Amino acid sequence: MAMFQTIEEARAFFDGDRYAMENGIRLEEYLPDGSVCTMELTAHHHNAEGGVMGGAILTLIDFAFATAACNVHRPTVAQQISMNFLSASRGHLLTARAACRKDGKTSCVYQVDITDDLGRDIAQAVVTGFKL
Repeated sequence: MAMFQTIEEARAFFDGDRYAMENGIRLEEYLPDGSVCTMELTAHHHNAEGGVMGGAILTLIDFAFATAACNVHRPTVAQQISMNFLSASRGHLLTARAACRKDGKTSCVYQVDITDDLGRDIAQAVVTGFKL
């Protein structure tokens, strides 16, 4: 059962996540077992080599996990994240798709896939969450 009645209610709640909001991350939709979030890339997100900072990608992963997991059980926090960088993004928009793989009594596991607007696979993560 969903914790949020509407996506607008969820967006209002996650507006309190200042770091994600100030980095341009947005909750786009809820899926039956997860969520979709985006981050528009600006110069603010790039490292000295011109690539997207790994920390920016990790922030998008963490936010996508949070929006998906907290819609099932709030509060749920990330306990462990394992991520792989797959390709450098050449696009202007990253999309994170979080999907639940296990929803247990006290923990959960989500897979988060990051793609860019050019169709490239950018990163993949497995997030273990702890239900408080």
